[in-house]
Amino acid sequence: MYKALLKPLLFQLDAEQAHHFVFDNLRRSCRLPGTRALLRSLYDFAHPSLEREVFGLKFRNPVGLAAGFDKNAELTDELATLGFGFVEIGTVTPRAQPGNPAPRLFRLPQDEALVNRMGFNNEGAAAAARRLRQRRSDIIIGGNIGKNKDTPNEQAAADYVAGFEALFDTVDYFVVNVSSPNTPNLRQLQEKEPLIRLLQQVQERNLSKPRPKPLLLKIAPDLTDGQLDDILTIAAETRLSGLVATNTTIARDALRTDQTQLAAIGAGGLSGKPLRQRSTDVIRYLHRRTDGGLPIIGVGGIASAQDALDKMAAGAALVQLYTGFIYEGPALVKRINQAVVAGRR
Repeated sequence: MYKALLKPLLFQLDAEQAHHFVFDNLRRSCRLPGTRALLRSLYDFAHPSLEREVFGLKFRNPVGLAAGFDKNAELTDELATLGFGFVEIGTVTPRAQPGNPAPRLFRLPQDEALVNRMGFNNEGAAAAARRLRQRRSDIIIGGNIGKNKDTPNEQAAADYVAGFEALFDTVDYFVVNVSSPNTPNLRQLQEKEPLIRLLQQVQERNLSKPRPKPLLLKIAPDLTDGQLDDILTIAAETRLSGLVATNTTIARDALRTDQTQLAAIGAGGLSGKPLRQRSTDVIRYLHRRTDGGLPIIGVGGIASAQDALDKMAAGAALVQLYTGFIYEGPALVKRINQAVVAGRR
């Protein structure tokens, strides 16, 4: 139904307008009696073999929604009806900020991809925390945190600590995002020394709590093997609970979309099918280098059940959707979970 009826209509709208249209209508429809039950009957799929315990948390299934879709924690209860095992909100910054000027989200239908340069547009950590305190579902929530655009890199750690503190009581795990290409100079924080300092400060605050939360790092797909080795060293030194692999890419290799169109779109992070293989390769490399000892959330280019199974075979303990969810619709979550169960029989 989604691909035959709704998707053609949504794809006639500007990509960001379509996003807001879906948000508004999902919120409204879920207020009607019976709608949530109907959505669960269509898209939810439960089975004991889907349950996972990862970094101390029990997930009802391994398929999550990646950060970037529900930046402000507006629809966590509604999204829980679509069969996800967890939802990662954000990226959230300490202070509200508008993000980059529109247009800033672009579809590449020939490649089943997106280019975005949103720039961490969000209402701030306090607003997200307030909404999460009011939620009714028990779905696992991840808090993806970043720095404000006008915060110098030298002061970035303070922003991450502030976001961490604001969300601590309302999320189940944290993801430190230093890998978005859409905030100026942010990726410089992936270098070894600044990243160690940043993570140590967040982790120090975390470990001072009576019950620390799992702390993960989201990494770019554009890192070399040497840089990935540095990430693993940093993960060990700062006692990270896991990694999220991977964020969007700045590469534009082997795309079907016309180069003139790509030039007109300009800068931004590429997500979707073109990222599938690189993301899986990064997961496999990290998994092998750690002998499977560091949990990985696999994200990037999952557009089918087989794509998700490939990520898991490469070493991902959990997977996340974003672009595939937009192109394939909510039924993709159910197909993945059914395939996972079928593969375990």
